[in-house]
Parts: sequence; C-alpha cells; structure tokens
Amino acid sequence: MLIGYARVSTADQNLDMQRDALTRAGCEKIFEEKKSGKAGSKRPEFEAALAYLRPQDVLVVWKLDRLGRSLVEMMRTIDKLRQDGIKFQSLTEHFDSETAHGRFALQMHGAMAEYFLDLNRERTMEGLKAALARGRKGGRKPKLTEDDMRAAKAMLAAGDISVADIARRLGVSRVTFYQYFPQARARSKETSEVNGGGDARDRISTARKQHTF
Repeated sequence: MLIGYARVSTADQNLDMQRDALTRAGCEKIFEEKKSGKAGSKRPEFEAALAYLRPQDVLVVWKLDRLGRSLVEMMRTIDKLRQDGIKFQSLTEHFDSETAHGRFALQMHGAMAEYFLDLNRERTMEGLKAALARGRKGGRKPKLTEDDMRAAKAMLAAGDISVADIARRLGVSRVTFYQYFPQARARSKETSEVNGGGDARDRISTARKQHTF
C-alpha cells in the first residue's frame, strides 16, 4: 500500500502540488502537515503516518526534504523505516528503496549524512577549544573551511541539493557561498516552485535529475 506524506512550512501553505503528485503516484492515503519545519518542532501528521504504516507498505514523499530539515535527520528516518520493513520513495529525486539504483543513492546520502554528523562533532569540539583559548564564548566566523569546501563540492556534484540548502547546512549565507563557488550561481538558473507557492529556490541543474531509479 502506498502512503503519502506532504509537508509545507508556515511560509508556504500550499499543499496542492504535493497532493496532486502523490495522488498520481498511486497513494491511497495522504497525511498532510502544515508546520514550520523548524528543528525540534513536532510533526503530528508525520507521527500518525508512521503509526499507520505496516511492513511492506511504501511511504511516498514528493521530495526528500519533506522528511526533515537536515540530511542526518532524513537518513535516520529512512533507516528507521527500513528497520520496520517499510519501503520508501521520493518522487522528485526518484529514490526508490526497491531498486538497485535507489538503494545505492540512499547509501550515498547516508554516507554523506554520517560525514556531516562527524564533521559537526569535530567543529563543536574545535569551537569550544577555541572559545576557551580566547577566554570567551562565541562561534567561528561564517567562513568556509577546507572541510566545508570539500563537503560543498560533494553536494554540488550530487546535484539534488539546492544552493540554499547547501549554504544553510554549512552555516553561511548564499552570498558568502557564491563568493567561494561563483560557478554555482550560473548553475542555479534552473529554478523550481517549492510546494506550489510563489517562492522559487535555486536548484542545481544536473543530468542526474533525468535519470529514473
């Protein structure tokens, strides 16, 4: 049984596009969430969807980031679904846990999520040490380190993460990100309407989007 989950933020309350896409995909039941999506915020409809799902069911989302605000959170959710015997599909990225390509793509995202988790831990420790050495509290300046640069290049190469998301995950503004990666601005000419609302987000053009897993 295909079960859909749609979510929008408070900035964009239009669920029509997601609902239509999930219906076309064959979802028999769709759970709809209108929440801010801020880290730590509760998602009662998502919890209801998880409780409704049974082994061999398929959770379908319009886009991978509907599962969470960070790559680590998304991959943890997908891993929990797998442990519960529930399959997963993301329509936009063509992720399907039932195909070899889909499983490979999810594994790659999982490895990237683990990398970011470890990197964040290292940054936290380094930041604390630096703050103690300076005798004051405070984080690092919003500039990209060599590790940030490598991570950004990996995400740009992956092709399915927006420039806005990459910048947010690295803790810098898009303006700062473009200073380091001016070529990303040229690659961001292709835009897509997010959640059917009026705001358009930069998307990275890539042939990978044309592949069907």
